Amino acid sequence: MKNRTRTITAAAMTAAIAYLVVCVGRVPVVLFLKYDPKDIFIALGGILLGPAAVLWVSLTVSLLEMVTISENGMIGCVMNVLSTCAFALPAAFLARRNQSRRGLALGLLAGGAIMSGVMLLWNWLITPVYMGYPREAVAGLLLPVFLPFNLLKAGLNGLGTFLICPPAAKALVRAGLLQKEEHYGA
Repeated sequence: MKNRTRTITAAAMTAAIAYLVVCVGRVPVVLFLKYDPKDIFIALGGILLGPAAVLWVSLTVSLLEMVTISENGMIGCVMNVLSTCAFALPAAFLARRNQSRRGLALGLLAGGAIMSGVMLLWNWLITPVYMGYPREAVAGLLLPVFLPFNLLKAGLNGLGTFLICPPAAKALVRAGLLQKEEHYGA
């Protein structure tokens, strides 16, 4: 029970940090697309706490974002959860399977590629309904706008997670909140 309480507490703290980051770190990039680094912390939570943490933290942060700072409503919330989970779940699964810097890098690269592909499809399907753009106009934006944005987002989130994960794992081991073998090359 003690470990479960620690895990729940750590996931709640991860959600709080991710929400704070989305509140202060949102940067407009192109059109209506904004970058925020919350996925770094959600992926970190999934890598260190397990894939279930990705689902819980992503849903919590996206719902909080929807009711407080977002103008995008439920569709934006669903898009946030889908994008975050497409990035962080593969990263968490692969990094936890091979707990090394190489495993971490491969997980983050896979997560970035999957997220980029999923969001291209999702944008093609939903953006015409969501933003009221004709599907042909959205299709014309997929490669010159949506793909570079998602690759930029995946790259920044992957690099941030790769840099933060080993020292965070080391600090959590020292605090007794993580087992020693889960070091990710730190």
